[in-house]
Amino acid sequence: MADVLALIDANNFYASCEQALEPSLIGRPVVVLSNNDGCVVSRSSEARQLGIAMGKPYFQIAEQLARHGVVVRSSNYALYGDMSQRLMSSLEPFVAELEVYSIDEAFARLPRPRHGDLSRWAAELRGRIRHNLGLPIAIGLAPSKVLAKLANRIAKADRRHAGVFDLNAAPHPDPWLEQTPVEEIWGVGRQLSRWCRLRGIANARQLRDMASGELRAKAGVVGLRLQLELQGVSCLPLEEGPAAKRETCVSRSFSRAICVDDELRQAVASYVVRAAEKLRQQRQLCGRISVFARTSPFAPNFYSQAASAVLPVASHDTAVLLQAALPLVALIYKPHKRFAKAGVLLQELQPETQLQHHLLAPLPTEQQHKREALMQSIDQLNRRYGRGTVQWAACGMTPSWMMRREQLSRAATTRLGDLPIVWAR
Repeated sequence: MADVLALIDANNFYASCEQALEPSLIGRPVVVLSNNDGCVVSRSSEARQLGIAMGKPYFQIAEQLARHGVVVRSSNYALYGDMSQRLMSSLEPFVAELEVYSIDEAFARLPRPRHGDLSRWAAELRGRIRHNLGLPIAIGLAPSKVLAKLANRIAKADRRHAGVFDLNAAPHPDPWLEQTPVEEIWGVGRQLSRWCRLRGIANARQLRDMASGELRAKAGVVGLRLQLELQGVSCLPLEEGPAAKRETCVSRSFSRAICVDDELRQAVASYVVRAAEKLRQQRQLCGRISVFARTSPFAPNFYSQAASAVLPVASHDTAVLLQAALPLVALIYKPHKRFAKAGVLLQELQPETQLQHHLLAPLPTEQQHKREALMQSIDQLNRRYGRGTVQWAACGMTPSWMMRREQLSRAATTRLGDLPIVWAR
């Protein structure tokens, strides 16, 4: 039989990771907050049932959360990134092809058995992930990516399906398409959904059956692909390898406003260090670096400024990037401005195997190899013993503007010092 596409999605991923790390939270309402403990970005199913809205500012609902006994956690990105890698590695043996779509989602291709029933496969996969990682997952099965996304949504919304929904196995798929608003279709943006509503196209079935010429006049080939996907024709191939990034950005809001240029330099230096680490992980070099900072958009006299520098020789060496970025701080800093956010943007990225040297900026091969070995050693130490084990002096020792994470859980999967200890008698 024909292959089937699956969308495998971890439910309430951030909150589920917190519950997996701390089993005492299972069955209790849990919310995870954004940077600086600002807004709710993830909720356990128990928290959803209490009516806690996504994106709600924490300071507005802190009393409500305490009254209902909701457990609050700060975003633990080290934990979530590691759990994501473990999840994707666990999925690979169960499928023929795998495309990692986001931190908690993956598309997969697998052959449909002769009897056509994939419920046993899905149950075994869900059981294995729950047993090994403590994460609940939902699986949507369909002949195309768009329909697999729709099936996954149904699997999570209707408990009767036990986290699995096979759209091909449904005797009458049209009712499910009719229950899906056009705004909820993967690939339909705000403008297209509004255009559809104005023409009486309110759900997925109506979009599937509308005149192709009219849709093409509005959305072009992209719209036709979307319609074919809704008709069960697979037009979007799996991308097993991620596309090379064109830009890499690191930016953060401060826990308090920054008014001193030295503190702004420290913040920019910290973001350059992190961006350089990402660049080396991506095996890319940077040819241009931009630094930006702004005040709060909600405060009077909003101020935002950016400055850029071109590197004579593309690099992912932290020292080289710091040397280029830190002088730019003087160009964007303005006295008496209360900066709320800053960041760095690495541009003109290229593969590290395609380094173009500059005649007026010589870089001897021996020196290049020494610098690469140094960066590799620093990265290894920080991965093994925790980020910041080897730090650059330009970042400061204990800056008070660092991101606020007052409810941070342990990073027990990535840091030796956070491993739980069990005392046996």
